[in-house]
Amino acid sequence: MLVQLQYLRAIAALMVVYFHSVLQVPKVNSGFDWQFRLFGETGVDIFFVLSGFVMWLTTTGREVRPLDFYRRRIQRIVPLYWLATLFSATVALVAPSILKSTVFDIPHLAASLLFLPWRNPADPSLIAPVVVPGWTLNYEMFFYFVFGLLLLVREKWRLYALFGTMTAIILACRLFPVETTATTVYGDPIIYEFLAGVVLAKLYLEKALLPQAVAWPALAVGFAFLLINETLCDASMRSYMWGIPAVVILYSAVSIDFSKLPVIGWLSYLGDASYSIYITHAFTLAFLRVVCGVLRIDIMAHGPVFVSCCIVCSAIGGAIVHELTTPSRWGKWRKKQTAIA
Repeated sequence: MLVQLQYLRAIAALMVVYFHSVLQVPKVNSGFDWQFRLFGETGVDIFFVLSGFVMWLTTTGREVRPLDFYRRRIQRIVPLYWLATLFSATVALVAPSILKSTVFDIPHLAASLLFLPWRNPADPSLIAPVVVPGWTLNYEMFFYFVFGLLLLVREKWRLYALFGTMTAIILACRLFPVETTATTVYGDPIIYEFLAGVVLAKLYLEKALLPQAVAWPALAVGFAFLLINETLCDASMRSYMWGIPAVVILYSAVSIDFSKLPVIGWLSYLGDASYSIYITHAFTLAFLRVVCGVLRIDIMAHGPVFVSCCIVCSAIGGAIVHELTTPSRWGKWRKKQTAIA
């Protein structure tokens, strides 16, 4: 296992948690310089590059059938996401004031469960599912769908087929005479972030990596430019202004020989739990905001403290959900209980 992938997963998830935590704090007198401190959205771009990397790495040199590939992806993503989606829809129906960006709407709920792009009824300018951070999963599942089909292509041609297919889809969406929600989403060049990850995996397998002396500085520069570009550029330019630094980060990280370094156990574990953290953190943030309201805690006066609590509680909550929803964890627990009995 490349432990640096786990580290990057953890960092990316916590970046997104930080970004959404700051959004909970009112803009006036919060102890934050709003423009400078509002960053972390680019954690998503790291996730996308990572996804392409892992998909290529885990299928190359193996005979993987599309249905088996889809089954593993569904088992990994769908149960927790559906549970979170149904829970969020229930909260929106019963207590709509708790969630900022969600209202109960049957068509929106159905599209969310099917990973189809849909405009949020609470904010029509926003294309997002019931669990708003799940917009990234719509892209993930779209990439998995195309990638799974192309597993039928011979491996030596698969990379070309992948680039050709994705480019054709993007061009078709952009040239479509009527702009729709689907063409807006699937015509976004953000898809190339997944493909960049695929290319990095191919380079990794061919051992075409950066020298150790270059990789460490490149990793630092990648993170620096990721944060700088996020401050200077909006999401309309993310496929290159945010995507390229994310590519540099991953390429640098996999070029470094982490086997000679001590393992940071807690960071590796958070990487393992990163999906649960990502999916559940919106609920944690909403819960903490409600608690502050009930206890009459002025978030504006304690902005940094509130955000810190959001990050810690989101990590803990995500870890708990990870433990409860990971089948292997339950298997180990059952074996332990059988041994005790």
